[in-house]
Amino acid sequence: MRSDGKRVKHLPAIQAAIPFIMPRRYDAQNYITQYAEMEPLKQYIQQKRREGVRLSYMALILAAYFKAAQKNPYINRFVMNSRIYQRNHFCVSFVILKKRADGTPDETTIKVYFEDEDDVLSINRKIEEAVAKNRVATHNNSTDKFANFMLSLPVLPHVVMALARTLDRWGLLPRFIIDLSPFHTSLFITNLASINTRAIYHHCYEFGTTGVFVSMGKPEPDHINGEFDKRVIPLAVVMDERICTGHDYASFFVDMQRYLRNPSLMEKQAEGLAK
Repeated sequence: MRSDGKRVKHLPAIQAAIPFIMPRRYDAQNYITQYAEMEPLKQYIQQKRREGVRLSYMALILAAYFKAAQKNPYINRFVMNSRIYQRNHFCVSFVILKKRADGTPDETTIKVYFEDEDDVLSINRKIEEAVAKNRVATHNNSTDKFANFMLSLPVLPHVVMALARTLDRWGLLPRFIIDLSPFHTSLFITNLASINTRAIYHHCYEFGTTGVFVSMGKPEPDHINGEFDKRVIPLAVVMDERICTGHDYASFFVDMQRYLRNPSLMEKQAEGLAK
């Protein structure tokens, strides 16, 4: 048994066979663009600002994803060694920009864990705290330190990665390594709107257990519904089709859109109404 998940048994024959037919994550990637309407998100952000709480669009999208995942736990599965596992936690990885001590720009990757009791406000707080901590020029998080150590000797990266892949394949990778790795995650997200860039379809990494990658693009007119006076945030989604069925994915996105259209449902006092 893996430290980060439990193998899913008694699956329909075709679903259990698909990871053997498509053993690589890049063979099993499907692509879709979802659109988050900006107006309900903007109104909710303004309402909370009047209450003294500052929310970001990214936090709202992550909260909607997490709440929809709680209702559709299949989305939090992953495939390793052609076997399907249910992850025993929920986390999200993302990259932030920061400046080094000399002022040059740099990137670092953050992984944040969500708990069952988290709502939109606690999720926003966790993200804000993680970003603030990791944007300090002198701060290197555990992932940065591990990467720096691995790159300190010429042959070490090849040896470490080969060993990590082997251990991961057989479920023997230590949990502390999994916790360090941003590639062992329920969701990887990138906010390209922050650099005024359109959404891209970003691959799910072959190393690790990333099952879904979401790219937030800069807002654009709602050309899908022909309502050009309204703006939407495009979400380019890349999915590992092996982790669940098309029906499961469809149910998940329906729930996620419901939360995005009415963000107040993601508050603790509204969770009963959201079920």
